Amino acid sequence: MNYKSLNPILYTKNLNQTIQFYTEKLRFTCIEKNEALHWALLQNGIIEIMFSHPVKGIAFETAQFTGSLYFNIDEVDKLWEELKEKVRICYEIETFEWGMREFAIYDNNGYVLQFGEKI
Repeated sequence: MNYKSLNPILYTKNLNQTIQFYTEKLRFTCIEKNEALHWALLQNGIIEIMFSHPVKGIAFETAQFTGSLYFNIDEVDKLWEELKEKVRICYEIETFEWGMREFAIYDNNGYVLQFGEKI
């Protein structure tokens, strides 16, 4: 058995606001949106993230993910310059001893998004 991909589904109370955040700030494209299901698929390169309203029966007040999404990217400094005044910062750009230059932000829902580039 081989795993082929990982496609997270993150809950949001405001699907349109989330689509706007990811398309305008992070250059994702909304590939598919289903109004009836309150669901959308966003993509940037080979990265795909699904967003939906919480499934009935699951209590959801705010982001409940107890980790982060880590994006390996090129030109991390360029993205930092584009975002640093437009988003809520989790931690500023820094070069770490493990050989990564990275920073982290919060998306509109409160999920932590980390961006790193190998140096």
